[in-house]
Amino acid sequence: MPLSSSSSNKNRWVKVGLGSVALMAVVLWKMPHVSKAATTPVVTTSKPALTVSLVTLQPAKWMQSLSANGSVVAWQEAVISSEVTGIRIADVRASVGDQVRKGQVLATLATDTVAASVAEVQASLKESEAVLAEASAQAARSSKLRESGFVSAQQVEQAMTNENTARARMETQRARYQAGVLRLAQLNIKASDAGVISARSATVGTLTQPGMELFRLIRQGRLEWHADITADELGMIRKGMKVELMSPQGRVVKGQVRAISPAINPQTRYGQVLVDLPNSGGLVAGMFARGTFQLTQQNTPVMTLPQTAVVLRSGAAFVFSVGTDGHAHELKVTVGKRFGEQIEIVSGLEKGVAVVESGGAFLVDGDVVRVASTAK
Repeated sequence: MPLSSSSSNKNRWVKVGLGSVALMAVVLWKMPHVSKAATTPVVTTSKPALTVSLVTLQPAKWMQSLSANGSVVAWQEAVISSEVTGIRIADVRASVGDQVRKGQVLATLATDTVAASVAEVQASLKESEAVLAEASAQAARSSKLRESGFVSAQQVEQAMTNENTARARMETQRARYQAGVLRLAQLNIKASDAGVISARSATVGTLTQPGMELFRLIRQGRLEWHADITADELGMIRKGMKVELMSPQGRVVKGQVRAISPAINPQTRYGQVLVDLPNSGGLVAGMFARGTFQLTQQNTPVMTLPQTAVVLRSGAAFVFSVGTDGHAHELKVTVGKRFGEQIEIVSGLEKGVAVVESGGAFLVDGDVVRVASTAK
């Protein structure tokens, strides 16, 4: 039994050794194949970042202009108040928005008290006129009697003094009467000029007070546009220059520069340009409006691109050209004015160089792009 067990163990170890050798042979056979695969280079292909259309600079002729913001205000506003105080407002005949003519009655004050005062003064005037007539007759008689020697010189002088006194009193009463008539006329509050009523504070039953505003009138209905212009742009504006504003109804309102501010506001750093608007065209005083100054009378040639081709980053403008290898290259450009969907390219791009028409905001320098069409 022991001899039989020893032979069995030897046979087992022989089998294990043969299995290990076979395993090592398989491993060694596999290793050259793995090494060869590891040393083979891997070829990769970049996918296009974007499919784009290309455009080139296009010539155009534009009118040189300057856009600005500002407020529409009244050319001149007249404040209408009562010249008499302490009188009740009896009737109001005008309201906000009414077109009025010069001298038109806007409101009336109560006339009973003033009319009674005028009647009293008129009566006193008639009495003074009668006294003067009697004094004048007495002075004339005294002068004739003095020639005959029936009266003394002193009596003649006294008669003439009485006449002069009566005349002075009559003139005083006449002045008071004229003042009463004028005061009676002032009970009609009238428009100082033709125009449009822009505000009304007059109310029936209110007593007039010194300096109390009853109406506010836009003289002749004229409006102005006060444009806010920077110091650099202010030097480009000239008196008489044509201006166009857009009304809320979509109408173009034409104006003309009337005056230019001689100073800059130290807080806002803006100067004002006053533009006369002969025809309001739907504009209303107090509203905000945007306008355009026509800096030149003739169209100026410029080179343009679609606004979608220009990308703004960090305060600068860029476009993307596409090379023959399909890579996008970032170019910094200087832009000028905008007109519609076009933008002026002042410098930084040569004529004939094709650039990405739109989608540049999604590109970075060196991206691969696919060109969908030829340059326009």
